[in-house]
Order: sequence, then structure tokens, then C-alpha cells
Amino acid sequence: MQSIDNFNFAGKKAFVRVDFNVPLDENFNITDDTRIRAALPTLKKILADGGSLIIGSHLGRPKGVTDKFSLKHILNHVSELLGVEVQFANDCIGEEAGVKAAALQPGEALLLENLRFYAEEEGKPRGLAEDATDEEKKAAKKAVKESQKEFVKRLASYADCYVNDAFGTAHRAHASTALIADYFDTDSKMFGYLMEKEVKAVDKVMKDIVRPFTAIMGGSKVSSKIEIIENLLNKVDNLIITGGMTYTFTKAQGGKIGKSICEDDKLDLALDLIQKAKDKGVNLVLAVDAKIADDFKNDANTAYADVNEIPDEWEGLDIGPKTMEIYSNVIKNSKTILWNGPTGVFEFDNFTAGSRAVGEAIVEATKNGAFSLVGGGDSVACVNKFGLADKVSYVSTGGGALLEAIEGKVLPGIAAVKGEPYK
Repeated sequence: MQSIDNFNFAGKKAFVRVDFNVPLDENFNITDDTRIRAALPTLKKILADGGSLIIGSHLGRPKGVTDKFSLKHILNHVSELLGVEVQFANDCIGEEAGVKAAALQPGEALLLENLRFYAEEEGKPRGLAEDATDEEKKAAKKAVKESQKEFVKRLASYADCYVNDAFGTAHRAHASTALIADYFDTDSKMFGYLMEKEVKAVDKVMKDIVRPFTAIMGGSKVSSKIEIIENLLNKVDNLIITGGMTYTFTKAQGGKIGKSICEDDKLDLALDLIQKAKDKGVNLVLAVDAKIADDFKNDANTAYADVNEIPDEWEGLDIGPKTMEIYSNVIKNSKTILWNGPTGVFEFDNFTAGSRAVGEAIVEATKNGAFSLVGGGDSVACVNKFGLADKVSYVSTGGGALLEAIEGKVLPGIAAVKGEPYK
């Protein structure tokens, strides 16, 4: 497939799908521009070659046109970071967008309005009555799919080549992340630099494994991670299950967990996963102690307890010192590491020690030659909070996309550019 490094954009118009879904405050000020900065190398390469940019993105989850989710709010900041005055089209497929795209000169850039203002971007009908019949739903879906073809064709008509640099939406078969790729030949569609790095990082931990391979899976619910855990059991040497999931596994084995978070309907599933790990020879690592609190708040009274002996009115909000040592030893002896999910309620400063210990162990292993991938919103927030982001091998920008890749699923946004099937 085509590589952005080998492609000369001189005199060409490039439609670049980015992920500029950045958080805004009540005054529409950007509170975190990480996603915009992440796309800059790709955008600047195209301009430096003498190409012109047509930038497409979504913002939020609008159900139609609304000022709240207009990309005009980020226009000035994008211009400032890119170093050129970016033009704006107030409709992604309207007449103005077509005229401005056609008039673009080498070195110029155009930002289209929010792609998700149109139902065709996601391919899902909107405005259906709650009591709509199955037949009405089916008809509405068919209508959107039909109009989606014209929507994609219109977007593709603006450009000579297509660049997907939006890994965060790569797991969605949306118009601008997957379907549009069909309108460009193999030599005219490619990943941007960010997407390239994300794909290589995922391939490194899932396909090019140096052992021992350790995955650290946090999160509150076993049910939300079941497919990931089952896929990892076929790949890892060590699987650390932590966070809120700890207490479901503990209770399943007869432990007393007080009022800790627990999925009572997943106790059998937890036991099944423990058995699967044994059958596959995977070292399943669970917490042995916890930092407990008498209330779910930062300034609650705290103590330490064995994870299976938590008093009735107390709950586990982080791992304890014995568990930190166990986790750290496993991580430090690993050569491939995947971290998704904190060990506790790291948002509360009094319950950050476990996640920090995991992060620092990953950093030490990385210094000693391990490849470490950190992904998922909370894990990324952890390494940023602790100042460790630049000390691990790679921090993924993709939440849902990364998780689906770990599950072993084909990501439409990646497959489409490669010319591979994804449905």
C-alpha cells in the first residue's frame, strides 16, 4: 500500500480525515488540543510538498446541525498550530464547500463543517419515532444508506488523494473513515503519520510479540472486557486483572468484598476465565490486598485489607502495597507490555498509588528494552497525570479503536485503506 512518506502531494488536493473531536468548555475554548497536535505532522507534510488540504472531522455526537458542535469554534486554533490561515466551509457537502475546495491553491487549507451533522456520515437514521415499527426502521435505514452513496461521492470529489489519520474512529465503518477510500486507487490512498504509528504499535503487541508478554487490564466491569480478555488469553504469558474487576473475581472465589463494586451476574464468567487461563498456561495475576475506604470520596477514612477480607461497610478503591510489589515484579520481567485501565479510582489523589506503581514499573521495563503500549482513556490519563507519557514506548490516541483491535477485530478504517474486506 501507499506510504505518506513516499507520496508527493505537489499540486494535489488531499482529503484528510482527522480526529479533531476535542473537548470544549462552555465558552467554546479548547481544553485539550492533543488530538489536533497529533495530526500536525501529516498536515504539514502535505502543505510542505506543495499540496492543498481539505480537512474533515467530527465533533461530538450531534443529531443534526447545532452551533454547539460546529468546527468553526476550533478554526482559529487549527490555523495557529498549522501556521496557515485555514479557510472554513459552513457545510461539508454544500455548494460553498465544493467551490472553496476547487479554488484551493498549493499550500492552502480548508476545514469542512462537522461531518456528523449529516446522518449519512454514520449511516444511521435519525428522528425516528419511539414507537416506529420494524418496517419503518428498515425503510429509514435503507434511505440513509442510499443517500450515503451521494454523500461519500461528494466528499471524494473534492480531492485527488485520501489520507486517513483518524485512528480514534478507525473502528467505525463511517462514510469518511472507510467508504470514501473506495473512490481512490491504491496509489492515492494512505495512512497519515499518526495512523501509521498506531497500526505499527498495535501490530507490535498483537503480532510481533517478544516474550514474556504481559497485559494489564483494568476497568470496573468484566462484561465490558470479556472479548478482550478472551483474545489476550491466546497471546499473553501474564494477564494482570485489576481495577473494579478485581472484586468480581474475588467474590467468585468466595472472598468477602464489603460494598466494593461487583458484577454478581458475572461470577460464573470470572471462574470460567480463571479456568481458561489455567488451561492455556497463562499466569493470571489478581490482587491480594486493597486500599479500602468507608466512602466513595477522596477524603474518606482509609485502611488496608486482604482483598478477600474487606469489612462489610468498606470498599476497595485501589490495590494495596503487597499487590503493587507483585504487579511490579511481573511487569519488570516482561518484554512486551500492554496497559489498559488503572488499578483504582486514580481520579482521587488518595487512590493513585497503585496506578502510579504500575506506570513506573512499565517505565523501568521500557528502559530495559521492553516495548510498552498504553491505551484507553483512563490509562492515558494516568500516564499524563504522572508525567510518564514520554517514558513508555507508545501512548495510543484510540480508545474504542484500540480495544477492538486488541479483541482481534478488523478495523474498517484501516482495512479500507489497505483494500481489504472489513464487513
